[in-house]
Amino acid sequence: MTSAQVDETDKTDKTPEEGYERGLGSRQVQMIAIGGAVGVGLFLGAGANIAKAGPSLIFMYALAGVIIFFIMRALGELLLYRPVSGSFAEYSREFLGPFFGYFTAWTYWLMWVVTGMAELTAAAIYVNYWFPAVSQWVTALAFLVILFVANLISVKLFGEIEFWFSMVKVTALIGMIVIGLGVLTFGFSSAGDTASVANLWQFDGFFPKGIGSSLMTLQGVMFAYLAVELVGVTAGESENPEKTLPKAINTLPWRIALFYVGALTVILCVVKWTEFAPGVSPFVEAFAKIGIPAGAGIVNFVVLTAALSSCNSGMYSTGRMLRTLADNGEAPKVFSKLSASKTPAFGITISVAFMGIGVVLNYVVPEKAFGYVTSVATAAGIWTWLMILISHVLYRRAVDAGRLPASSFPAPGGAKFSYVAIAFLLFVTGLIAYDPDSRVCLYVMVGWTLALGAGWTVLKYRNPQVTERRDPEFEKVG
Repeated sequence: MTSAQVDETDKTDKTPEEGYERGLGSRQVQMIAIGGAVGVGLFLGAGANIAKAGPSLIFMYALAGVIIFFIMRALGELLLYRPVSGSFAEYSREFLGPFFGYFTAWTYWLMWVVTGMAELTAAAIYVNYWFPAVSQWVTALAFLVILFVANLISVKLFGEIEFWFSMVKVTALIGMIVIGLGVLTFGFSSAGDTASVANLWQFDGFFPKGIGSSLMTLQGVMFAYLAVELVGVTAGESENPEKTLPKAINTLPWRIALFYVGALTVILCVVKWTEFAPGVSPFVEAFAKIGIPAGAGIVNFVVLTAALSSCNSGMYSTGRMLRTLADNGEAPKVFSKLSASKTPAFGITISVAFMGIGVVLNYVVPEKAFGYVTSVATAAGIWTWLMILISHVLYRRAVDAGRLPASSFPAPGGAKFSYVAIAFLLFVTGLIAYDPDSRVCLYVMVGWTLALGAGWTVLKYRNPQVTERRDPEFEKVG
């Protein structure tokens, strides 16, 4: 790729030849995008955040949702400029330099590995609700093996599993919203007498604990949005990225409005916020208040699918990130090999082995440690989002200067909203540093940075050309 401006028509029919099977159809990419926006952070984490912030949590989810949309539109512009698997690592490498691509890919890998550990244990706890006699480590190991095999078979099977996991979550949430609206409108059930829109402000106001306390929930809110960027990792395996990716990204606002803002608004109207407590799903609490006897079991099943969906996504993305690193000489070459089914089997296997540590840790790690694990995942996710935004700003500068072709899916406002999102993420990082319970993740990230820095130094000594900046390749698929 030269520095001369490339014709838009010439750009659109060129994408990297990576060897992956383009096996993810529009239906699957749409559901992967939806599944990424609905997870355990909503189903379980919202309980603790409601106790901290009351009804104002609705506003925090809406505010964070706007920022997430800015991030995804920035990513969308980059994806349609050059759709590659492992997208944000590649864009970091292209626009900020090889070290940032290396750091981002390894950090995203870390995010999914630690998330996988937590989700496996969470899934085992959820199954324990129905089968208390079964040891948690047995259930965790069973899920690990099943999802591992599915990821090895083909990307189509991964997409199909993710489609149905997401379908369960979406159907359940819509059902909860409809039932809640029925209680509010017609007053049926044991919650009908107290259900009211006025519950949003009657008990010490909309910000009952003050704005400061509400802002402190932003770190937990951002964790709930982790994985929305996963649709970017699917770019190299989407059947028609120029059509499926913009559609998946543009439907993000209504998904956030419906599944987060809408669901929480309905629940907090049906049940006053003072009745929610940390460690209890607000959806379980609401169903119990309404008087649906199977409600707890239904929500438990939905949260189980959310945990397995997250673990499934983690296996998918970690294998792709390791292959991206190997292709750039930043990980052992064996990670770049594809199996007969065109999956990065060795990378997935090693990632699953690390996730398996979570099965072993079921014996020794206290429950609070998994809270630390999720905070590490949040810090790694914030880094990934920052790299997307900074890469987008630099890409827009290059387009404006005529050095690079314009994307067919430009972000509204150019780079302006990327600057807004960068400032917001830095603010959330400051909140994490302020909170003594969550700041431990920043210490972990410092250690991780030193480790990767040492690895980069060794890499630079042993293979100097790997650490040199290279122009991106635009090759025709097929």
